[in-house]
Amino acid sequence: MPDLLFELFSEEIPARMQRQAADDLKKLVTNALVDRGLTYEGAKAFATPRRLALTIAGLPVRQPDTREEKKGPRVGSPEGAVQGFLKSAGLTSLDQAKIESDPKKGEFYVAVIEKKGGATLDVLAEILPAVIRSFPWPKSMRWGAASASPGSLRWVRPLRGIVATFGSETVEPEIVPFDVDGLKAGNITWGHRFMAPAAIQVRRFDDYVSKLEAAKVVLDADRRKEIIRADARNLASAQLLEVIEDEGLLEEVAGLVEWPVVLMGGFEPEFLDVPAEVIRATIRANQKCFVLRKQDGAEAKAMGGELANKFLLTANIEAKDGGATIIGGNERVIRARLSDAKFFWDTDRKTYAEDREFKRLEKFKTVTFHEKLGSQWDRIERIRALAKELCKVTGADEALVDRAARLCKADLLTEVVGEFPEVQGLMGRKYAGLNGEHASVAAACEEHYKPVGPTDSVPTDKVSVTLALADKLDTLVGFWAIDEKPTGSKDPYALRRAALGVIRLLVENGVRLSLVPSLMGPLSRLKTQLKIRFLMESARTLGNLAGAGIPGTEQSLEAIMERDRPIASREEFESFLQTSSDLLSFFHDRLKVMLRDSGARHDLVDAVLANGEVNDDLLLVVRRVEALGKFLDTEDGKSLLAGFKRAANILRAEEKKDGEGAFEAAADAARFVETEERTLHGVLAATTPAVACALSKQDFEGAMRIMAGLRAPVDAFFEAVMVNADDPAIRVNRLALLASLRRVTRQVADFSKIAG
Repeated sequence: MPDLLFELFSEEIPARMQRQAADDLKKLVTNALVDRGLTYEGAKAFATPRRLALTIAGLPVRQPDTREEKKGPRVGSPEGAVQGFLKSAGLTSLDQAKIESDPKKGEFYVAVIEKKGGATLDVLAEILPAVIRSFPWPKSMRWGAASASPGSLRWVRPLRGIVATFGSETVEPEIVPFDVDGLKAGNITWGHRFMAPAAIQVRRFDDYVSKLEAAKVVLDADRRKEIIRADARNLASAQLLEVIEDEGLLEEVAGLVEWPVVLMGGFEPEFLDVPAEVIRATIRANQKCFVLRKQDGAEAKAMGGELANKFLLTANIEAKDGGATIIGGNERVIRARLSDAKFFWDTDRKTYAEDREFKRLEKFKTVTFHEKLGSQWDRIERIRALAKELCKVTGADEALVDRAARLCKADLLTEVVGEFPEVQGLMGRKYAGLNGEHASVAAACEEHYKPVGPTDSVPTDKVSVTLALADKLDTLVGFWAIDEKPTGSKDPYALRRAALGVIRLLVENGVRLSLVPSLMGPLSRLKTQLKIRFLMESARTLGNLAGAGIPGTEQSLEAIMERDRPIASREEFESFLQTSSDLLSFFHDRLKVMLRDSGARHDLVDAVLANGEVNDDLLLVVRRVEALGKFLDTEDGKSLLAGFKRAANILRAEEKKDGEGAFEAAADAARFVETEERTLHGVLAATTPAVACALSKQDFEGAMRIMAGLRAPVDAFFEAVMVNADDPAIRVNRLALLASLRRVTRQVADFSKIAG
């Protein structure tokens, strides 16, 4: 069967866009083919800095013929309905339609529309230019004389050539006949820009790949990555070094070259005095180079086992001088950047040595954190206050936590972090160490940002855990208070990540924290800070106006002071409570996502969160979900769930008749008729307080074991007892017994939310 080869050759495609562009090309073309009834055996897309390519194997020569029956109006319908039917079906008269009968609707017209499939080559000629014109680049441009026309082609960079061939292996493939803005599809592409720039005539995909390879172009990005990875490791190993792996950088570099050539350069050993992370940041960010370290073997340990004064770069050319000029150019740039980094590092160390008490932190009073949330100083003070409260639940040393909270943002004022923001936190730890701070304080300066993602590690030091919680909770409270919540896919302040961080800190460290009351304090402090700030700004403004002789300003200031004194009213308290509850719902949503990602059943999470409690202790929620999952995996659990479902269905149906809550009164033992209902009543009477006692001790597995005792009496009850008895009093009593079963299970979870 014929194959399609499709290439779009252009100027440089940004590396960050290549993977997505290849996926988009494949999706757009294959979806369009399937929509037109054309199936295929396989498709694969590729990207290099100068081309997007797609191969689709096993396409049919023609579209399949189609036959469709279109139902029309009933026989004898008004003329207007008949004419509308004829027009929509493409018929000229009713003679071309057939009549079918329906026992209920009578006779009606049916049009049989048969359509012969078109040639696949013609379908491709229709699809491919549409794909090019509608391609979803994040950014695109017009170019040349045609750019003056509003409808001219837009592309990420100027599009220079189109290859589109279609045919089987046994024949010469045909060129798909189309053009876009005068650029005609053909069978000509070009090799490497410098080493093989001549035009290349290609036929089909295998031929295309081999000719590109001969012209110094590696088409497959994954293969380019493996070439870079292997050559880098070999070069490093030859010097008793190893590459510091960086998958993100490797992906980016593979998108910058068509013919990867790995070269090694170096820099002066004195620059190794700069922290390794800063060296790596500047070499990575500015030159897209890999950093090396000494190997871990015995020989390397004698050499120190630390960062090496070497780096690896990836060139896009086999240079005649072996790469000496390329290496020299990179070394000059890296030397200049490292000189700057060393200057910043030395300056910061001197500043820290001269300011042991961190008086420079006063500068934070003039640094805005957010225009609606005050200065960075205000934020640090809020974090300090909250962290002090959290010490009661984390068990951290209050003095160490307060010191860490005061210093945790200090590195934001340093020269190194100002130049290399990506080492924020890490440099805070280093500077705190230089200042002789306690090891836990220094660690917290870095770790209070953690975890920064679902795969990032969670700190375990109590000081770090406390400060990390305070930092993230303050962020969430602040942006919730000013109604800057995530919406849809937009989350500019990374609030989802902050909430997930709080959950992981609590769960993975076994910290029990009641979130709602814990959020009230930060909300109150935030409100107070912002009021005081507003008063100070108002006082300055009105003072200036009064000084200018504008009448009435002194009285206005007094009115503002009276109206906005920072005292929380009942209304403010209720507002705080509403904000806390809203934020708790956000935490619950994030918790559901985390538990689902870890393999927990979503229905169990919903069931636990719907048990009628506040559920603001997230650690207990997780433990309850885990215990419930284990219980429902047992035969007792499955059977009890089935019994509960049966009871719930009966109650739901009867409550529609008698009203919500009609059976919540305690069952009357004197009205029991059957032995099984007496037995169930007795077991429920004993189970209810026992489950409550176990839950009060957070013994969730114990609560489940107690509930397992309900299985046999519940099964026996439904085997022997007719719930909807003829006697109304007996019926209500039995329904009250089922309602008590529902109440017992709801202590643990809302079983109605559980599937099965």
